[in-house]
Amino acid sequence: MTLLIWIVVAIVIVGGGAAALIVAGLQATRNQDESDPLMARLAEATQRGDVVSSIEEIEMQQPFSQRVLIPFLRRVGEISARVTPQKVIEDITKKLELAGNPGRIDAVTLLAFSIIAPVAVDGFLVLIQLIAPSKWSIGVLILVLLVFGLIGAVLPFLWLQSRINARQKDIRKAMPDALDLLTICVEAGLGFEAAMSKVSEKWQNELSIALLRAIREIQLGKARRDALRDMADRIGIPEMTSFVAAVIQSEVLGVSMAKVLRIQSDQMRVKRRQRAEEEAHKAPVKMILPLGLLIFPSIFVILLTPAGIQISRSLGNLR
Repeated sequence: MTLLIWIVVAIVIVGGGAAALIVAGLQATRNQDESDPLMARLAEATQRGDVVSSIEEIEMQQPFSQRVLIPFLRRVGEISARVTPQKVIEDITKKLELAGNPGRIDAVTLLAFSIIAPVAVDGFLVLIQLIAPSKWSIGVLILVLLVFGLIGAVLPFLWLQSRINARQKDIRKAMPDALDLLTICVEAGLGFEAAMSKVSEKWQNELSIALLRAIREIQLGKARRDALRDMADRIGIPEMTSFVAAVIQSEVLGVSMAKVLRIQSDQMRVKRRQRAEEEAHKAPVKMILPLGLLIFPSIFVILLTPAGIQISRSLGNLR
């Protein structure tokens, strides 16, 4: 029994520490800059004219998350990556691209989160069990820890998939209006890259960010068709793939770009209207669950309670 208590205490300590690491690590990766923070501190101290005694002093001026949490998460991720198939890491990297690289995390960091999250969840449950007045049996506790540990391991990937769905939905909604503006700019005499720049300057959404990245790649020397194909791969929706294929085909065959863009814009609007009609047709089916579980029971209580009271009174009078 004493050994079990020590195991529970260890799980609580590790789980609490893991929860703190997850929260602080997410915050740190969200605020982490692409440049080297150590060199940024060194440059800042040089500009102020401060005398830097050693590199350790500059390093100690960094936040705790940059000195401890991020290296710890990367170390855990590297250890897990050694036993993870390369195909899985490539799939995670691909999904991070589809999600728009949220928080600037990589596949190794996401793997670290998937390892630390179950420990944090199980530690929290054990802590609740220790302070709860009623105790579970050992078998029930192990089963609950296994179930919620599995849920904690899946949570980072569910979060990543939700970010992918949200980004793709945002791009689908923005594409018809963006293609209209792109068509107007091309018909006005602008080149295709200049028209893409105007569209990226008009809005601040996921589509404008994707277009801006493609423009930067073209400016750095990548062929336009390759930059557009890579953009379609990073977005991963059929509408963008069809648009890029039409643009490349018009470039190869010499067809008028404005005419192709006009046709693509009309098709995008038709598809958006079809998606809206599809969602409207799904609404009655989605309403069945809240109607059956929430609304109908309340109506039954309101309608049947007076009748039940009268029936109980009548039966009482008969006695």
